Amino acid sequence: MNRDYPLERVRNIGIIAHIDAGKTTTSERVLFYTGMTHKIGEVHEGDTVTDWMEQERERGITITSAAITCFWNPTYLPRKADGKPDPENLYRFNIIDTPGHIDFTAEVKRSLRVLDGAVVVFDGVAGVEPQSETNWRYADDGNVPRICLINKLDRTGASFERSYASILDRLTKNAVRLQIPIGLEDKFEGVIDLLKMKAYYFEGNMGIDIRQEEIPVEYVEEAKKYRHELLEKIVEQDDVLMAMYLEGKEPAMEDLKKTLRKACLEVKIVPVMAGSALKNKGIQLILDAVVEYLPSPLDIPPVRGLDPKTGEEIFRKPSDEEPFAALAFKLQNDPFVGQLTFFRVYSGTIESGTYIYNSTTGEKERLGRIVRLQADKREEVKKVFAGEIAAAVGLKSAKTSHTLCDEDNPIILDPIKFVDPVVSLRIEPKTKADQEKMGMSLKKLSDEDPTFIISSNTETGETIVSGMGELHLEIMVERMKREFGVGVNVGKPQVAYRETILGTAEAEHKYIKQTGGKGQYGHVKLNIKPLEKLKEGAKISKNTHRYEDFEFIDSIKGGVIPQEFIPACEKGVHEAMDRGIVAGYKMVNISCELTFGSYHDVDSSEIAYKIAASQAFQDAAKRARPVILEPIMKVDAIMPEQFMGDITGSLSGKRGQIEGMEERGMLRVIHAKVPLSEMFGYTTDIRSMTQGRGSAMMEFDHYEVVPPNVALTIIESRK
Repeated sequence: MNRDYPLERVRNIGIIAHIDAGKTTTSERVLFYTGMTHKIGEVHEGDTVTDWMEQERERGITITSAAITCFWNPTYLPRKADGKPDPENLYRFNIIDTPGHIDFTAEVKRSLRVLDGAVVVFDGVAGVEPQSETNWRYADDGNVPRICLINKLDRTGASFERSYASILDRLTKNAVRLQIPIGLEDKFEGVIDLLKMKAYYFEGNMGIDIRQEEIPVEYVEEAKKYRHELLEKIVEQDDVLMAMYLEGKEPAMEDLKKTLRKACLEVKIVPVMAGSALKNKGIQLILDAVVEYLPSPLDIPPVRGLDPKTGEEIFRKPSDEEPFAALAFKLQNDPFVGQLTFFRVYSGTIESGTYIYNSTTGEKERLGRIVRLQADKREEVKKVFAGEIAAAVGLKSAKTSHTLCDEDNPIILDPIKFVDPVVSLRIEPKTKADQEKMGMSLKKLSDEDPTFIISSNTETGETIVSGMGELHLEIMVERMKREFGVGVNVGKPQVAYRETILGTAEAEHKYIKQTGGKGQYGHVKLNIKPLEKLKEGAKISKNTHRYEDFEFIDSIKGGVIPQEFIPACEKGVHEAMDRGIVAGYKMVNISCELTFGSYHDVDSSEIAYKIAASQAFQDAAKRARPVILEPIMKVDAIMPEQFMGDITGSLSGKRGQIEGMEERGMLRVIHAKVPLSEMFGYTTDIRSMTQGRGSAMMEFDHYEVVPPNVALTIIESRK
């Protein structure tokens, strides 16, 4: 069985943006124009394809990323005589529509890990918003090529230039206009392509007919000015084109496009386009740009991984001939077929009915069925190829970030790193019947979402759930009720505080226990200090185990502690850090060095060293100026001008730091950093302070030391 489409005609892209910038509306137009749907679904009517969960349709927001496959015949390539797409000119798009709300940011992070390119959508009134910056950072981390769409240019207060300036100012200097709009607000008619110097209008049923015209006279000078900027940006990427351009000759269109594509793939240029998804203007040209300027799997460097046997670095090329390697990036509970495991194939092929090796766990499973997803609908396939995205039905051991591969050629791909949750809730089952179902439902939901963490308080026996925000936890509790039929009582939201140290300290501990027969002996000496950030290009020595917020250095000389007991020492330190020193919160950002110790030929054991290390760490941490850290949120409060004084005062009263203000059409925006503990319920507060006309958006920014008076209150509440 051969692949339907050559790899160079495949595009794996994500649609990402801040909440309410128009991602889902854009996705629905994509499905319509590519012929996958015959009716455009609307978010406000609750009938979209990609927002298929009940909660998504009720709330009008995207909660879980939806995968869709569609096929596009670019407008610049011929179609059949009857106007239908020509199979010879079709491109396969695997698209993931991601959430925009900060509480579901994990969906964006894991999607960008497996996608090759992204379309970043911006609200034409608001421009760059908080989640736009977070998503952009995730795309930068993965070096993902992207195209920008300034959407909603039909809205009152829309400004292409202001939104474009916010991209340059807050995201990247590599952005450049590829299009400009013809008119704005209710006069928005179409777009001007600055490379081709043509105007495009979208007519007929749902803007399906594209009319190409000469640029209107009043826009010619503006178009020439911005085209000059675009050409300069392109020719800067190629010495031959630059020399030609400086001589006053314009390079051929083919050379310009080829150079622009290369620069886009290297993220040296980010094209900015214009449109209105709701008014059906500009979306087909975005699809053309995806084909022309975003990568196929062949344009992506070989994927990096480790050999699980030797630990050596190995690479896999995007080829069907290479050994099979795929990354599981998402789990989803399907009411009809059970658990779906979404995976991206980086190399090789896999057929249904064959065995698949999970190199992360070392387990082997039979791959029963493979499906391709259209949001909540599915199409069964027999085989998937390199560069494709699909879902496996019924895999039991696979979890998010696990590598699936060929057992004879194992590889472990780099895992997806997720942000720690910042809000916790206490939950308990309403009835005995709910108690039995609660554990199963929590496990399934935490398997699906790595930022939804389940823990239990050993002292009180309470179940604690932690997530990225109040909305995140509210949705999860709602899903327990709707999908699993579990009723729960919920406590008040709690902040996920952390602890750390500001100073250095040394401690030594001997654990000696003598009973009848074999005793216990463990002796360690530790140095602890705050963890320093790694300098760029710095290499970690072999005797250092480095994690995101902790490092353990083995400086034992002369075998005073046998090598087999060193991991037990590290484990003891880990356990002490999890218990905390000041108020029982997990400790972070600590460097711990094991410097000395001793052992007993008979009595030394792993448990003895674990206890000794744990006790030594606690002794040292108490003398190393331990402090409590609290999550600080980046807050954007939006309101009419007359309410600015009230909102500024309310944020300052919540220990907030005002960092700036800006105009956004008729509204004003206050940018602030505020402790999360002060922000519970603030969305309701700001509405009441502004007669329902204000709103606030916030996302996690960083952890900061809690002031002494607040720390005392936290410690008292933990007693």
